[in-house]
Formats: sequence, C-alpha cells, structure tokens
Amino acid sequence: MVDQPGDGEYPEHWEADVVLRDGGTAHLRPIHPSDADAVQAFHIGQSQDSIYMRFFAFKARLSSKELKRFTEVDYKDRVAFVITIRGEIVGIGRYDRLDDPAEAEVAFNISDAHQGRGIGSILLEHLAAAAHENGIRRFSAEVLPENRKMLMVFSDAGYDVRRHFDDGVVSLEFNIDPTEKSRAVMESREHRAEARSVRDLLTPSSIAVIGASRKWGTVGYQLLEHIIEGGFHGPVYAINPEALELAGMLSFGKLSEVPEPVQLAVVAVPYEEVPAVVADCAAAGVRGLVVASAGFADDGERGLLRQRDLVRQARASGMRVIGPASLGIVNTNPDVSLNASMAPTLPLRGGLGLFSQSAAIGVSLYAASSRRRLGLSTFLSAGNRADVSGNDMMQYWEDDPDTAAVGLYLESIGNPRKFSRLARRLARTRPVIVAKSDAMGLRLPPGHAVRTTQAPSGALDAMLRQSGVIRVETIEQLMDVAQVVSGQPLPLGPGLAIFSNSHALGNVVADSASSQGLTVEELVTGVDLDAGQSVALPALRASLLKVLEQDDVHSAVAALLPARGLTVDSIAEILAECSAIAGKPVVAAFTGILDASIYVEGMVGSHERAVPCFSNPGAAVAALAAVARYSEWVSRDQGHFVEPDGCSPELARTELEALLRDVKGEQLKRLDPAATASLLGHYGITVLPSVGFDTADEAVQAAESLGWPVVLKTTDPALRHRLDLGGVRLDIQDADSLRQNVLQMRRVLSNYGDPALEVQSMAPVGQACTFRAIEDPLLGPVISFGLAGDAVNLLDDWSHRVPPLSAADVDDFIRGPRASRKLFGYQGLPAVDVAALEDLAGRLAWLKDNHPEIALVEFNPVLCGTSGLTILAADIRIGNPAQRTDSARRAMLG
Repeated sequence: MVDQPGDGEYPEHWEADVVLRDGGTAHLRPIHPSDADAVQAFHIGQSQDSIYMRFFAFKARLSSKELKRFTEVDYKDRVAFVITIRGEIVGIGRYDRLDDPAEAEVAFNISDAHQGRGIGSILLEHLAAAAHENGIRRFSAEVLPENRKMLMVFSDAGYDVRRHFDDGVVSLEFNIDPTEKSRAVMESREHRAEARSVRDLLTPSSIAVIGASRKWGTVGYQLLEHIIEGGFHGPVYAINPEALELAGMLSFGKLSEVPEPVQLAVVAVPYEEVPAVVADCAAAGVRGLVVASAGFADDGERGLLRQRDLVRQARASGMRVIGPASLGIVNTNPDVSLNASMAPTLPLRGGLGLFSQSAAIGVSLYAASSRRRLGLSTFLSAGNRADVSGNDMMQYWEDDPDTAAVGLYLESIGNPRKFSRLARRLARTRPVIVAKSDAMGLRLPPGHAVRTTQAPSGALDAMLRQSGVIRVETIEQLMDVAQVVSGQPLPLGPGLAIFSNSHALGNVVADSASSQGLTVEELVTGVDLDAGQSVALPALRASLLKVLEQDDVHSAVAALLPARGLTVDSIAEILAECSAIAGKPVVAAFTGILDASIYVEGMVGSHERAVPCFSNPGAAVAALAAVARYSEWVSRDQGHFVEPDGCSPELARTELEALLRDVKGEQLKRLDPAATASLLGHYGITVLPSVGFDTADEAVQAAESLGWPVVLKTTDPALRHRLDLGGVRLDIQDADSLRQNVLQMRRVLSNYGDPALEVQSMAPVGQACTFRAIEDPLLGPVISFGLAGDAVNLLDDWSHRVPPLSAADVDDFIRGPRASRKLFGYQGLPAVDVAALEDLAGRLAWLKDNHPEIALVEFNPVLCGTSGLTILAADIRIGNPAQRTDSARRAMLG
C-alpha cells in the first residue's frame, strides 16, 4: 500500500496504563511524529541480534525516511503503539493494512532490557482491539525461525495460528476475533500480573516512611510506630529532612540517602509535596506507594487534577498507588507481620480479607472486626481508590492461601463488568461478602471519580447476585456473615435445627428462619441448661450430635438464655466440637453478650476454631441464611457462556457500521422495521411483520399480503398495547370488517390526536412478556425481563442481568420477576414454553454483549404460548457508545 503521512486524528482513547507480568506498570499510547528521536534512541540501544530479528538485517541507525515511516501513521490503515517506562520507550508494536482491507501485517520490537515482562502480549492485545475498530479481522506476520520469543507471543495468545515456512521465514496468519481461548489467555495473564502487583505491595521486603515524624499523634508518627511495633520483618527507614533520629533509629533526609533498595514507600506529607516524593521514589526504584495524604480528589476539581497527575506520574515510573487518603494496609502473615496503617495494633491473625475505600469506612470495618475478635489475613484501605481497587485485591485473594473469605465495602464501583467477572471466579473458591449503599452507582462520594449508572433500579444488585457474592447493606451485616464463613463449614442445604432453652425464643427463631428461606427440620426447645455443668453439657452434646446426623439438617442455631453455672465459653466448646464432628455449621445466639467469635483451644486449623456468637438471634439466622444461599450458588452447575446457534456477530457488526455512518455525537438513530428485522436476523431473532397504511384500501391490501386474520393497532407507544383505550383490535377476519374497524378506531383515537395505524397477522395466543436491553455508562449492557402490562408499568416488576449470561443466569433471569409464576401453570392455566423465553433471552444478551453501539432494544409485547413465542413489536436505537469499562484489552482504570 502507498504510505501516507500521519494525518489521522490522534486516538487518545487508545492510551492506557498497563500492568506487566512482574507486577510493574507502564504506559501504552499510540505513536506520534514527535517520537522520532525516542524511536532512534530505542533502536540504537538494541543488540545486534534484536535488530536482526526485527529487520532481517542489521541497521546501526534508522534513516530519516524510516523514522518518518515508523512514526507518522494515520491511526487507521497504519497504527503503532509504544510502551514507555519513565518516558523511555521499551516496546513498539505496529500493524500495516494489506491489499485485503480485512488483513494487516503486524510486527514488534521489545527492548532487550525488558524482555520477559509480557510487553509483546500486551501490544498484541491493544493492536488487535485497534484493528477491530478499523474493520481489520486478520493479522499476519513474518518471523525468523530463531526468534522463538516472538513466535511464542503469537502461539500463546489463544488464537488459531496457521504457520507456513518458506524461504527461511515463518509466515503466520490468524483471525483476531476474540475466542473463548483468547479471552481465557488474556484473563489469565491479567490475573497473574495484577495479583503479583498487589502481592508486592502487601509483602514488601523493605519500607520507607516518608514524612515520618517525632511529633506524637501525627500521621507520620503513628504509621512509623505501628510498622515497627507490628514486628515487620524487613528493614524500615524513616525519611524526614528535619530529624536525625526517629523511633530510636537513624533518620534519612531523603530517599536517595537510604543505602539499600526500598520496595514500598508509605507517604504522609502535605499534598503539595507529594509530586516531588513520587519523583524521588521513581528514581530510587520503589515498586509501590501507600499515600495517606489527603487533598486530592477529596478537594474538588483542583484536587482531582492533582490526583490524576499523581497516578499518571507513578504508573509511568512503574509504581502502583494505594490511596490517596488511605488508612493503610495490613498483612498478618507471621513471615510479613505488616501494620502500615492507622490501626493501633496488628489484628488477630485469621482467614478474613477486608477491603474498604474511604478511611472512615476502613476505621469502622477494622473496629467491627476487632470487637468481634475476627482474625484477618489482609486489610487494604484504598482511600480515593485512584489506582489499586477491590478488583486488584480480588485478583490477589484468589491465590492467597491465608484468605478463606473476603469482605468488601464499596462506596463506588469503577469497573463493574470486571468486578462481576472476578467475583464470579473468586466466589467459586471462597465467600465474597459485599456491602454497598443503595445509592452506590447513582451518586459519587467525595474523592471518587468514576462513571455513574443510568440502569434500572436493581440492575447493580442483580449483577452482584449473578456473580455469586453475598450482598449485605451494612458493616454489621458484613461482619455477621464473616463470622459464620470465617470459622464454620458451608451448609449443604437450607435444612436448619434450632436448639433453645426457651419455648418462646425457639419459636421466634423458627419464624425468622422460615422468613429467610431456611427450612426448620428440628425445633428443640426443651434444652435444660440448669441441671449443672456435668449434666447439661453432655446432654446438649448428645442431643446436638444426634440431630446433626440427620441428612436433612444442614446447620444449627443454638439460641440460649443465660443458665446458672454455665459459661458462654463452655457452651461454645460443645458447639465447636459438634460442628467439627458433623462437618456442619453451628452458630450461637447468647442473649446479653456482644457479637463475637469465641475461639476454642485444641481445635485443629486456624480457620476452624471460631464459634460465631451473636447477641441477636435474628442476626444469626439472617447470616446463616445468606451463607446457605451462597452455598447453593457454589454447588449449582452454572453452565457455560455459549453462543446460541445461528448467530452471525460479524455480519451484524458490518451492518451496524453502515447504519452508523450518519450518526454524530450523542445522537441516537431509530432503526426502521426493515433494518430492525435484518439486524435481529443475524442473531436468529424474528419479529412478526407489520405494515403501516394511510387508507382503508391500503390496509386491506396489506392484510391480503400478510394473511388473514389480522390485528389492527396504532403505532403510538402509549396506546398500541391498550385494548381498553381502543389502541388494538384483534382477530379481524375479512376486508369488510377491516374497513369498518379502521373507521371506528380512528374515531376512538381522535381524542389522542391522529396516531398512525398498522396491520399485522394474528399471532397465536400466549402470555404477554416484554424484554428490554440498554447500554449503561457504568454497567455496560443490561437486559431486563418482565410480564407485560401492570406488572412492569405500575409495579416495576422486572428481572435484570448484566451479560454475559451463563445457562444458570438465563434460568434465574426468566424466573426473577414476582409475576413469573404465571408462566408455570398459574391458576390451572397451561405452562408456557419457558425454553423459548430462555432462548430469546440468551440471544438478546449475546447481541448486547457484542454490540455496544446498540443503545436500546425493546421487544414489547412478546406472546409466549405453550409452544414457541412471537415478537409482535421491536424497537432498536443505535448510537456511538462510550468505551466499556471492561474491554477486549488489558488496561488499568483511569
């Protein structure tokens, strides 16, 4: 192809910060003509072997013509990316479109000093995403056989690579459409890199406290004191230019004076000093920052700009940032023993990992866990969450053997699609408890700079449920559930046994359990605890073990009033022993005590010794019910994310590209019936055709072509489904009847203006349902289902899900609305073809997941009968979508 100068508009949305294989960070961006000198410097710094591998010949320097060609691109037919660390180019990847407009040749060049860090794989992902935007579907490359590293980049990417050896060169060709394997490869690489980056933060080999102070009560003083008193195993350095000695150790005036490498810097200086500190950390090779300083996004727009500059500066230098305005981090592993936080002491060691955002919530979480004597594995306060997020922590926890359960308190959510994907995977191996406010996603707390949602009420909660998380509303509820999952096995079903020494209390607990979805299999209210310790405890043990042996009993609650001569600890010991023998959870509700976990000496294993004890039996039952629902989710076969038969996403994508050519800015375009039918046809979805008309004769002609009997209806959205208002007339058998109905309908509808009319073939009878799908700024694709009419219009009885959907998700989706009982033989009526509804839901979810350009899809009504369904009306609107928060390329948020 003929080379063209770089005349395309610079695609700023392609820029991204990325996490490398070893946990470090770098900046990826499109190349620019101003990079010529940097590209030359990169080339000169390469070894002869690397230059030969790239160009098949040795070039000591690039000519001015070559530099011009390499740096001046049009960002469409010719695209190049550079990856930089501290402003220095460490990798270049490019593609050039070939004569076949659907194919491009791709090439890479990675710095010798940075090979093995996964840079080539990241460049390939971003080049593929850019190529997709520009209508390219295949990549080809020519690689020397001895260039094994580059051959591995292609073969390990998950694509179906075809190889051909000719004239001493290996020619490669592969389709770059994402596949299940390529997605799995990308997610696996993303997981390893992000987990490694967080592990480096939580297990540092050395720490510097910058802003350490000898003034008691200051943040710098407390952070340094807590790190030292927590028993951190590595060296700790105090940095303060105004003090020679701090906390009994020599202080350094600046980081460059520290004689040994520093891996983690804890920063507690005024916000105006932070940029200089970050620059010093970058020069010293620091890997991560915990920024306790405030005055960033919590300080309005000017603070937000400071925060963005902080993150940009740190990531560009290979560092990750916790904060700013962070409470700190904790790791109780005895090999680390890290308390780089404002918590006065290192928490009790245990299996619960905690994540919070604002420092205030972090304090509350820490205090609640300490009060209940809940042992922690790790704790991270993200503060303003400018960089390290809950998603990063979930990546780390998935591999952490010390963490048995995790709890997150979220005040905002920056990448919910990725959160859903990670939580679903993490929840398969350990409980994930999430507390959030009902307003989360709708408005942002101070210091949080992410998108907000426009999705229907309940969509975010639905996303959490389908991800398998245990959703709670408050910190106390989070701790209630954490007490159960941190020290007890999971129940294998809803069957519950209740033990109480009070008939009234036992019955109240039974009522509460039933309302929470648990099945009370045994209610033992004659427990005698006043017979003395030597009699009461063995009797309790024998009775509890006998009941727990029953197959239909999956858990037990002991709701007990105080008894003479018996201590709470002695009863807890019996409960713990019975739970361990039966392998079933047992929780206690002791009226009059504080909520806490009681640890029983002699029990084996650090996560199995705690008996969860509650002062409120209702809280105990609610927590146990939440855990039982989670256990059911874990044991359930979730099915696969399978593309429905007969779908052609590529044909739909080509059609959408043509339809969008005249759509500008935030404008939405409503598709006409022909375009709607064509687009849906690529996903195996058909709509019963309808024909508009102006005269009665035209109506008769349309009816003849469609086939009798027909339906006459208005196209007005507010009236077209309203039989009671005269907007629909059914089962019209012949031409004379149709002409009369046209006249009568126009007379009736004259009160509402002069709405247009159409005719449609009479569909088989069935239950009227409605489907809707939108593209939300925060959640991305959201699909909704309900039974048409008052259920959705007045009662807002919708079911919501966020694609992609597994088979189990689709099953739950159709059964989600309260009115869905009408689909299964309600009041003696025959059940409808639910499988047809599930098939349509799967196709709609696949359509929306593949095409963010589709802003709205609405099927209303959908008549579902005993065999099959019919879509009577479809409305589709398309526009230019915002970049989704979880795209087909690895990139750090922000």
